[in-house]
Amino acid sequence: MAEFDGPKSGYELKIDKGYYSSLCIEGFSQMLKDPSYCYKFYWLEALVQLISEGVIETTFDAVINEMICNAWYSVREFHIHLSGMQADGLVRDGLERAVIRLSELSQLPANASKVEIKNAITKYDTELKAFKEQLTNMVPYRALAGFFSGAVTEAEWSSVRKMVAYIEKINRDVVLLPYTLGDSSKLKKEICFQPAWVKMIQDNTVTILGWIQYEKLKWLQNNNPEVPGLIYKLAPMDEKMRKLNNVHKLWDGILSLSEVHDVFTGESVISKKYDVDHFVPWSFVMNDELWNLMPMDSSLNSSKSNKLPKWNPFFTRFAENQYIMYSLIHDKPGIHKLFEACYRDNLHSIWAGQELYRKGNSQEEFYNILQKNMQPVYDSARRQGYEVWNWKK
Repeated sequence: MAEFDGPKSGYELKIDKGYYSSLCIEGFSQMLKDPSYCYKFYWLEALVQLISEGVIETTFDAVINEMICNAWYSVREFHIHLSGMQADGLVRDGLERAVIRLSELSQLPANASKVEIKNAITKYDTELKAFKEQLTNMVPYRALAGFFSGAVTEAEWSSVRKMVAYIEKINRDVVLLPYTLGDSSKLKKEICFQPAWVKMIQDNTVTILGWIQYEKLKWLQNNNPEVPGLIYKLAPMDEKMRKLNNVHKLWDGILSLSEVHDVFTGESVISKKYDVDHFVPWSFVMNDELWNLMPMDSSLNSSKSNKLPKWNPFFTRFAENQYIMYSLIHDKPGIHKLFEACYRDNLHSIWAGQELYRKGNSQEEFYNILQKNMQPVYDSARRQGYEVWNWKK
């Protein structure tokens, strides 16, 4: 079973060795040790997923296709950099580059299904070949290095042919490996899973995938220090997680008492014909905080989608609407009651409760508090690669 030993030791992979005495569990636990790039995590994750589905033999090509599908959502929807950025601003990670190239070729949406992504990979196979081959250079061999400690001879990392022979020899004479490799070249190279390892992985799939996810998350957070809520950005999320019902009721109450102008069109917001949307995209902030929400014309919401509004002039207009809300909260008991209903789902930021929405702020003070706290979030999203929405009336 897997155990969580606290923040110092982290999530350790612990498999009951009594049931798998013929297997080197310690070597398996070293398969994610000392990664240079994030795709080492995606490699093992893809292998485990394929084995859990009953696959006993596959190819580099099939595994890398699985890796691209698994990385797609994090890279495309949330703009996660899998291994950070180079000093010159270029993407470091080969898997991230492959996802970006497929996106450019296919024009698939960020929330494309796995079937759609795999179909696109097949369609643009020729254009993606160089990106995929680069991912096979070292990881399939380096991932097994933790099993080599009992070998008499050193691995010859500079030669693929010699490494394939070395892995076969280790598997035959030293320790049973999770997989061996065939003689085909590049993406056609075969991966043969060992039956005893297949059984162990199938018996412990949930535990092993949890361990991989934990190690991957630590790596990604280290390489994306400005990204909030990264734990939620590794896979598609249920839209039902969004909690906007009470915010809608609050704005309905405000619109019944005051005219509010759409941040983008300048037109009056019409009750029942507006959406509540995030100024800084939900996919970046991963919350439904009231200070980041605005009523906007329903017809524009899909166009804005996952993009940032231009800071100027739209932040000023956004702040004006927030101040209208603020004023009515403190002037009208009915609006204050609707505001209180937002506490559980939409008012978690300490600064918002203690500074922004406290009674007594002048309009200038309110704007300054909002800008001081929102602009760093906006700027972080911009640095992470979120596109600016070039909307024109």
